[in-house]
Amino acid sequence: MSEIKHIIGKSQAPAKTATPAFTYADLIVDYLSQIDVEYVFGIPGGAIEGLFDALARRHKGEIPQTSVHHSRALERKRSRSVSGPQMVVARHETGAAFMADGYARSTGKLGVCCSTTGPGATNLLTGVANAYVDRVPMLVITPQTALPSFGQRGFQESSSDLVDVVSIFDHCTRYSSLVSHPDQLEGKLFTALSTAFRRPRGPVHLSIPADILSMPVPNAAASFNVATLLREPVAVDDASYQALLSAIEASRFNGRNITLLIGEDCGDAADQILHFADLVEANIVSSPAGKRWLGAGHPRYCGVFGFGGHESARRALVDDSVDLVLAVGTSFNELDTAGWDTQALLNDRLVHIASSVGSFDRSPMAYLHVYGNLHTLFAKLITGIDPKYLAYPHATVDALQASQASQKLMTHLLPANIEIIEPEKLLSQDLPIKPQRLMAALTDKCADNSRYFVDTGNAWSWATHYMHLPKADAFYIAMGFGAMGWAIGAAVGAAFGNRKSPVVCITGDGSYLMSGQEITVAIEHQLPVIYIILNDQGYGMVRHGQRMNKAEEVGAELPPINFAEMAQAVGVKGHRVECWEDFSDIDPTELQSPSGPILLDILIDSEEIPPMKTRLDILKESKHGVELAQLS
Repeated sequence: MSEIKHIIGKSQAPAKTATPAFTYADLIVDYLSQIDVEYVFGIPGGAIEGLFDALARRHKGEIPQTSVHHSRALERKRSRSVSGPQMVVARHETGAAFMADGYARSTGKLGVCCSTTGPGATNLLTGVANAYVDRVPMLVITPQTALPSFGQRGFQESSSDLVDVVSIFDHCTRYSSLVSHPDQLEGKLFTALSTAFRRPRGPVHLSIPADILSMPVPNAAASFNVATLLREPVAVDDASYQALLSAIEASRFNGRNITLLIGEDCGDAADQILHFADLVEANIVSSPAGKRWLGAGHPRYCGVFGFGGHESARRALVDDSVDLVLAVGTSFNELDTAGWDTQALLNDRLVHIASSVGSFDRSPMAYLHVYGNLHTLFAKLITGIDPKYLAYPHATVDALQASQASQKLMTHLLPANIEIIEPEKLLSQDLPIKPQRLMAALTDKCADNSRYFVDTGNAWSWATHYMHLPKADAFYIAMGFGAMGWAIGAAVGAAFGNRKSPVVCITGDGSYLMSGQEITVAIEHQLPVIYIILNDQGYGMVRHGQRMNKAEEVGAELPPINFAEMAQAVGVKGHRVECWEDFSDIDPTELQSPSGPILLDILIDSEEIPPMKTRLDILKESKHGVELAQLS
């Protein structure tokens, strides 16, 4: 019997008392409360029980007693956030990591996820790796079996003597460390939190033995004021700023043009960047992820450059009148650069502007590298450029925004500056439903304040190319690592971060079959998440890639599945959409102001070829390179 108790993690838990001790798990919760973390996403287990206990006590207002040395300053800090973060139980640890990712992207706060030891920890890995590549700040907490059990092949052991979880996470986090003594926890927690927010941002990992989590803290807790120490640096490298200022003024003096490429890291500076673009009359293009930061109707916006992008965006880069391309906040990965296009982007007209010097290793050909806080940098440019080189030397941000509103060049379906492939299909009545028209119809049917999370696969192509949103900060896409099913969990995390704005998850049938169980979290908490399943009975991107590359057509087909009935089986309102009449019959209020999750299973035309040519060209080049190597 004692062995069974040890396996389920109960034998080492402290006895329940009326006034529980203030444990190291409570200390972790204190730090999360300091930085206004609202949720911890995870799945329970014996080894992580101490953290679950601390979260439950704090949320119920049962703050444990601390030692007699507990400071008054700490008591004041804790009194401001008695409830602390709430625990959200996912259905799979990967889903928990995706939820923390979506919460962090949509709120700007720290995403937190946890698991039990062993397979619980390794199940987090894909979601954590996805956040690592996309530089999303997350704290990942995994436990270990109790310290005395290390190396004894305990149940689900993941120490360095068996499955070394700390080393595994070391390759997909900014910081991964084992807390091997209780006195290490506070310092390592602070290091982890500060690293998560230090650029380049990303997930951090702490592995904490179960016995340490439940140990009482002997002295006063929370030595660090994390909220103060995590403030974003505002410094700008002055030498590179001055060089950039001179280059811009020279370009304006010579009557040459400037094009801005906005990347995924521009959120805090988006208003300043758009203001600057108006002042110097620059055209604007974005990476697929950078599309989030401006509305499609902006009069200078020429569309997306990169995967699923627009020819109008590429023309704005290759135009002979352009002598400066300012690429801001982009990581220059394959999909952001249309397969590392040297003619359009990666050439000596490029000025790479980034908040992290770590991005510069992918742009050695650039004319200039500029490093610093993007908000500060563009605020300095706006006031630093000689007024004689500005289009509106006395304009304020408010005046320019009002001017933009009056100049909107956007029709109902298509912004005039953006050139798309096969625009006639935006109005097609043909069946099966054309995904091109569906993208436009969704923005018309859903609420204006909706946020769109787009999953890996053909959904990327259709939404990036054909979905034109009038508002900024409404389009979310995770293209760095490309984990299928990301949007399903991320949409749930985003809905927890803001329940007032509906979240639209656009995913494929292949992705939904991987992670669709997380919809039960949305129904449990009555979250306003609208799931759009692009049902083409296959792995669409794989299918079209095989056909276009003349590869063997194998493994891309899926069986016909009624996802609406699957949703109904777990208590979610589901609609099967096989024709446009089915779509029109859906009550508009269900999509405008959903009181809980809804699923639309939409049968789309599987023969429609998505705009993914640049990706296929890269695959062809890789295949050709292998063939040449074999011949040699």
